[in-house]
Amino acid sequence: MKKIVIGLAALALASAAGFAQAQEQKQLTMAVSIPAADHGWTGGVVYHAEREAKLLEERYPGLDIVVKTSPDGAAQANALEDLTAQGIDALVTLPHNSDELTDPIRQVKDSGVFVTVVDRALSDPTIQDLYVAGDNFGLGKHAGEYMKERMTEGGDIVIIRGLPIVIDEERQKGFDEGIAGSKLNVLDRQFGNWSRDDAFKVMQDYLAKYPKIDAVWAQDDDMVVGILEAIEQSGRSDIQFVVGGAGMKDMIKRVQDGDKMVPVDVLYPPAMIATAMDLTAAGLFDQNPVRGNYVLDATLVTQENAAEFYYPDSPF
Repeated sequence: MKKIVIGLAALALASAAGFAQAQEQKQLTMAVSIPAADHGWTGGVVYHAEREAKLLEERYPGLDIVVKTSPDGAAQANALEDLTAQGIDALVTLPHNSDELTDPIRQVKDSGVFVTVVDRALSDPTIQDLYVAGDNFGLGKHAGEYMKERMTEGGDIVIIRGLPIVIDEERQKGFDEGIAGSKLNVLDRQFGNWSRDDAFKVMQDYLAKYPKIDAVWAQDDDMVVGILEAIEQSGRSDIQFVVGGAGMKDMIKRVQDGDKMVPVDVLYPPAMIATAMDLTAAGLFDQNPVRGNYVLDATLVTQENAAEFYYPDSPF
């Protein structure tokens, strides 16, 4: 019996060694095409893409990852053409603009490349093999549910939306469902364009217009930075708290530290690019079934779990 056990162990080691050797012999290239860091969230995307590229190249010795950032849609289309000409096996891309990039990505797909699309869905979803995104509806819903549960006696709130696009509408619908049946009174809802400067101006207008505001919901953590600055400059003490979303490290740290003005946050993590890269590599090397849609939960970040989502080295 002892000889058989030793023999099986030796066979297992030989199989593992053979698998590792096969992994090393398999030489594949993954291109990662993403927007340049033009604001906080995309800065986080670039950080996590570069971080994950190093980790995956260590895990898969035969994998070469090229991370390419582009300042606009036209530059990204050109980058995709160049990457395809160089020869790639897989593409992970977060498009600048879905409509503008659908045809360039289609051309990549037609060349036989595995295509993973992140966050901004293409006009023609049949092009992508894998789609990875955050839960926009859930981001709004969790924020609304938190405010509803915390403000059981009601209160006056203001909303600062993002841009008038589908993502904004999904988040707003989720929030409206989250506060349904509550005693909350929505005083106003204006667009802050996912900009801290624009949100600062909108919040200044709200503070001048409404003598009593109990809480604020903003669709993005970048905007929360401007909102908090406006509140601080006003000297107002009636605003109890602000709820944002996306998982900016500064906001996660505030939650972790028990900041009363930022008691929670809702994730829409830029680290989703890393998830997309990881799944794509698993499909290429491990033959794992990764095709389809992968939607990350919009987790409510509280003081109890904030440490799990804090990346001190990230720019966002």
